[in-house]
Amino acid sequence: MNNPLLISSGLPRCSDIRSEHVAPALAQRLQEARDTVEQVVACDEPPTWENLAAPLAETLDRLDQMWGAVSHLNAVVSSPSLRDAYNTGLPLLTAFHSEVSQDARLFARYRALRDGMLFEALPEAQRKAIDNALRDFRLGGVDFPEPQRSQFKALHEEEAQLSATFDDHLLDATQDFSLLVTDEKELVGLPSDVIAEARAQAEKNKQTGWRLTLLSPCYRPVMQYAEHRPLRVALHRAYATRASELGVDPARDNTALIHRLLTLRAEEATLLGYPHYSAVSLVPKMAGSVDEVLTFLGDLAKRARPFAERDLAALKTFARDTLGIEALEPWDVAFASEKMKQRDYAFSDQEVRAYFQEEKVLSGLFRVIETLYGVIVRAAPAEAWHPDVRHFELRDETGSELIGRFYLDLYAREKKQGGAWMNGALPLRITCDGMQRPIVYLTCNFPAPVNGEPTTFTHDDVLTLFHEFGHGLHQLLTREPTPGVSGLEGFEWDAVELPSQLMENFCWEWEVIEAMSAHVETGSSLPRTLFDKMLAARHFQAGLMLLRQIEFGLFDMRLHAMPLPPDARAVLASVRREVAVMRYADYDRFENSFGHIFAGGYAAGYYSYLWAEVLSSDAYSLFEEAGGLSATVGRRLRDEILGRGSVRNALQSFIAFRDRPPQMDAFLRHNGIIEH
Repeated sequence: MNNPLLISSGLPRCSDIRSEHVAPALAQRLQEARDTVEQVVACDEPPTWENLAAPLAETLDRLDQMWGAVSHLNAVVSSPSLRDAYNTGLPLLTAFHSEVSQDARLFARYRALRDGMLFEALPEAQRKAIDNALRDFRLGGVDFPEPQRSQFKALHEEEAQLSATFDDHLLDATQDFSLLVTDEKELVGLPSDVIAEARAQAEKNKQTGWRLTLLSPCYRPVMQYAEHRPLRVALHRAYATRASELGVDPARDNTALIHRLLTLRAEEATLLGYPHYSAVSLVPKMAGSVDEVLTFLGDLAKRARPFAERDLAALKTFARDTLGIEALEPWDVAFASEKMKQRDYAFSDQEVRAYFQEEKVLSGLFRVIETLYGVIVRAAPAEAWHPDVRHFELRDETGSELIGRFYLDLYAREKKQGGAWMNGALPLRITCDGMQRPIVYLTCNFPAPVNGEPTTFTHDDVLTLFHEFGHGLHQLLTREPTPGVSGLEGFEWDAVELPSQLMENFCWEWEVIEAMSAHVETGSSLPRTLFDKMLAARHFQAGLMLLRQIEFGLFDMRLHAMPLPPDARAVLASVRREVAVMRYADYDRFENSFGHIFAGGYAAGYYSYLWAEVLSSDAYSLFEEAGGLSATVGRRLRDEILGRGSVRNALQSFIAFRDRPPQMDAFLRHNGIIEH
């Protein structure tokens, strides 16, 4: 009972968790779960929710809560011992889930419950959870005879381990690279805070000069602002070759892992009777078929390509005539684009950044949440995994009722995975002790404060923050406590980005921006004239950006729609020849760092970002019709989508919110793809 991973009530004890806690906690939770399985299958009474689904969900919740904390800590404060504990435990956990999904006794009990006379009398949420469980049993191979059952189980276990290794390779390859600059002239153009942090990193490593890394707060500004072209070349090559045979450490090459993962997924599809893995992936999603997804992406590509070609032609002309860059190379694109944007719209990202101080941005974000959903956000003391992490409570508008809690981990640091994401720590549940309120972790990788100066965000950072809060609110604002359909549980993966992408739109509302901005020196709000320039530049290179997302989605879907494991690099090259207008470096190894599809759960699902953006843009158009920050529309969004969990399918919930099926118009308008 002294193991912090085994304390299932209250806030997670993240600051107390050590690597040596993982193995015994996992062993205990797995044994409890296996005992529960034996208990529910041995029951000699007809199956009911109370004697089958409820006890099984309770024990799986405890297991998920324990392992979720381990997984989260391994992502945000990784250490060799914690990584070893995680990688040792992962096969045991995967094996257990395979056992459950293939347990014919459990499946028979669930099927008897579904076919029984009492099923139609169950609440809608329980019926949906039971139907989902039966689907997942079938996708888990419950109908397989031996030896196919053991083969399928082994496939899943190996795939989980390879995905974790892929992530480890990418994290190490990103974090281990550094470039020491000793001539200050090479830093010309870089923002002062980036230079200061580079100096601090050099001093920390007992070096003289400036230490540049591939972490986002360093890499992005270098590519965007560094006047010294060889510096951009060096960092671009290092970034584009991460976790490949061309990287710093070829032992971290992900190429073989990719081939093996694709092989395993193809074998899984064959065993399940599907032509390829893409078909398996779509079973629980909104999209009805691979052809539907490919048609969707292909149609978007045709619409976006003329805009992308125009964007690229304008950039090449600007680079040649203004910057003297005769041949625009991949390491020049971000630099030339920033210079061109400054010329065309008379502002820079750094000018805007001075207005977005962390505390002011957070207060503005919380104001949006409070206005839309009738809640209150309050800071609350709590121990966490790092001193920079903050904890907040979400309460009802009176402040008396707790709705949920969230942890906010904003800054990039060593041994923390890159990117931004939301993880659930606890779901909404009804327990014997009352209502268990949800808890989520919200993680970003923004620049940390340097030399005591206030942290400031770019507008892109603000968009990212709002995006992740959209995911968090989907989990926090659910009103459905039923296991399997609460919050994001069971929600179609290609619609899961709807709440997050919708939140980004508020970052383009003057009412929101004015209230959340304060210049770092003067304290004044962002001027309306500057905001109007930002609006004018909103669709700057929109065609290029949209086409790049289409490229990723097509690559992923086609890669997983081939019956035999293909050469990922060759598939990507083929998609780029067909779709892309931008030229890539010969050394580009993007696929080796595409963690979304090889380690992040988006395999044959990356199209979801664009699919869900159609939904989110159309949903946000109702806010636009109401004048922006509308409490009435916000309550409707919570009632019909965020609060409902997955009791209804996502399309039904969308129609309930919008009073009609989704339309493409708002998506095209928001992306600047307006055909005349």
